Amino acid sequence: MTFAHTLKNSVVLLSISILFLGSCKQQVNETKPVSAPEIDYAAKVYPLLDTENSRWFYFSSASRPFGMVNLSPDTQIGGAWGSGYRYKTDTIKGFSHIHAWQMSGISVMPVTTNEKTKDDIFKDFYSKFNHDNEVVIPGYHKVDLDRYAIEAQLSSTKRVGFHQYTYPDNEEEKAILFNLNTILGPSSNIDGVLDQNSENELSGKVTMEPTHRRPKPMTVYFKVQLNTQISSIEKDESTGNYLIILNKNKNDVLMKVGISYTSVANAELNITTELPNWQFENVRSEAKQEWNCLLGRIDVKGGSDQDQRRFYTDLWHALQGRRIINDVNGAYPDNTGEIFRIGQLPLDANGTPKFNHFNSDSFWGAQWTINTLWGLVYPEIMYDFSNSLTQYYKDGGLIPRGPSGGNYTYVMTGASATPFMVTAIQKGIIVDELEDVYQALKKNHLAGGIMEKAGYEHTTNVGGGLKYYMNQGYVPYPIPEGKFGSHQDGASLTMEYAYQDWTLAQLAKKMGHKEDYDYFLARSSNYKNVFDSEIGWMRPKNVDGQWKADYDPYQAENGFIESNGAQSTWFVPHDIKGLASLMGGENAAIKKLNEQFETAEDLGFTAGTSHSAELHPEYSRIPINFGNQPSIQTAFIFSQLGRPDLTQLWSRKVAKTVFGGLSPSTGYNGDEDQGLMGSLAVLIKIGIFQMNGGTEANPEYQIGSPIFEEVTIKLNKDFYSGDLFTIKANNNSDANFYVSEAEFNGILIKANSLRHDDIVKGGELILEMTNTVK
Repeated sequence: MTFAHTLKNSVVLLSISILFLGSCKQQVNETKPVSAPEIDYAAKVYPLLDTENSRWFYFSSASRPFGMVNLSPDTQIGGAWGSGYRYKTDTIKGFSHIHAWQMSGISVMPVTTNEKTKDDIFKDFYSKFNHDNEVVIPGYHKVDLDRYAIEAQLSSTKRVGFHQYTYPDNEEEKAILFNLNTILGPSSNIDGVLDQNSENELSGKVTMEPTHRRPKPMTVYFKVQLNTQISSIEKDESTGNYLIILNKNKNDVLMKVGISYTSVANAELNITTELPNWQFENVRSEAKQEWNCLLGRIDVKGGSDQDQRRFYTDLWHALQGRRIINDVNGAYPDNTGEIFRIGQLPLDANGTPKFNHFNSDSFWGAQWTINTLWGLVYPEIMYDFSNSLTQYYKDGGLIPRGPSGGNYTYVMTGASATPFMVTAIQKGIIVDELEDVYQALKKNHLAGGIMEKAGYEHTTNVGGGLKYYMNQGYVPYPIPEGKFGSHQDGASLTMEYAYQDWTLAQLAKKMGHKEDYDYFLARSSNYKNVFDSEIGWMRPKNVDGQWKADYDPYQAENGFIESNGAQSTWFVPHDIKGLASLMGGENAAIKKLNEQFETAEDLGFTAGTSHSAELHPEYSRIPINFGNQPSIQTAFIFSQLGRPDLTQLWSRKVAKTVFGGLSPSTGYNGDEDQGLMGSLAVLIKIGIFQMNGGTEANPEYQIGSPIFEEVTIKLNKDFYSGDLFTIKANNNSDANFYVSEAEFNGILIKANSLRHDDIVKGGELILEMTNTVK
């Protein structure tokens, strides 16, 4: 099936709309790329944010938005956590091209050698570097390798890494080590081979071994082109790696590395299509322009210089985590079946793929993050991802929640793609063949669907406890069949499934499926079955219906996923008032949550400063944690219960405390998860949010407390009729964070919210800010 966006001249529009990842057009019917904005938004990005806490896919400097190539230096290479570019490690171990969810590959290192050192260079090639001589901006990275006196500059197109090395003028041999067989991030790279094709061209392939999350091996093919002659190639039999000796008379060396997950031929096609020239400065400039185009969709005025720099850094994170896996001709790796196959995306009349295909971490928590940000500001991105998720369904029979290597992974829990795709439909981003989409999503919520898969297990369907949820109204803890993976925490699973059922019910209602609507709506009340009214908290119960004994709502992962019971009690985004009723009424709920925020404030609203600290005996007991997804919506619950002033108070404090720093040692204080926390920070700072993930008809946006005096969103005309949506916060300051009055297009707002259809027509929201509660 295809999910083309129905607009006039659809063939032309489709051929251009997916090029948001290439030419950064704001209107798909334009014939020329939009010129770069006058404001240099990319220059405001601080890429080194939180790099002391980096994980493999977290940092990717010399890359394009969602690029297949994710080129950057690696200072740590072992494991998915604590690897990649780690700011405090002063040694570079290579420049690798793939930093993706459960994927890695093609590590290279420029070196100099002589007869004495050549034999050892395969095992001893790391180099110190100094941050003082380092330049990092979106799309570009420069470092000096102290050991070799080599200046290395990196940039890229979507599928091609572009290297510029300046070697010292001495008698040493100029060389490049292809460290193809090595541990690299989440997996070992094995069976790496390299062949010389001509005097300045190479090709090869590397296989990524399976991980406990990505169950099948994955091969990456590559093509290398150099602007200088290759003098010789030496292979080390003990490591299987290769040393490329270059022309000794050329100090300035350029190297292109095109990659593909389908063939060397397509890797070469990616080069000839995206990078036919040798103009490094042009590519660097184009990379920056592309980032400026996307970052410039939101223009902010006011706030401090640090506020603005942190804002655009957050936005950068929201646009760089997940990765394209298809070639320019639409070929892509399909690993969903028993036998690997090369798939083909549908093409338009010009032979251009109608959308891109992606490698992606889970959409767990996306309902409060990229659902809103992408859906409003970048609908073309949501369009591509929705079609990609559907392509997995066509190939393998399921909508995935975290695909890697062209296959399913069962990272995290539930059917987290359902809210993502439902909001895309409710916002009019996906409009064709909706019945097929609905049936695909529905399959995940029934026996045999992805809800049955919990944690990272790949061989059984009982880990998610879905049969108990369907038959008894809750997932027991522990699950009687045993432990098959992480995150089999029954109370959280129950609440998560209930919310996702509610979102599917909204689509069933839209499609006129009354029986399905009633069924899934009834299931969405299952969260009530794990609420213990005697203690006022969500509480796990066993298969016999008995509450967990000696229950402590502040004990982490005690029936709850990456959280404690106090945090997860509030995970009812579809029925906040129903939850409040269980707690004794709205006033009681407000008092309870406000006390939790007051306690959490003393700990900075996060369980430590990194994901690894969340199980610390003290940090883990925090009642609200903005360092991980389960309770990041809580500041906006107050507005749902008639206290927008408390939403404004606490969301402003969270923005300044959790998402205000600007250094390598701080940033997200937890689990960034490929742009989810960056997206959350952006939404809190511009003062709009969607409690239920924007999944109801004509979705509602709750109004918070923007930290800037003015926010202008440039609406995508291919999806929305308006030009600009502007938020003006008059008299805004650190002290004036309450909204005393709100007006949209000249009309006073009483509900502290706006509807999607009104926002995307364009207009001006004016907020009068004060330091006292109205």
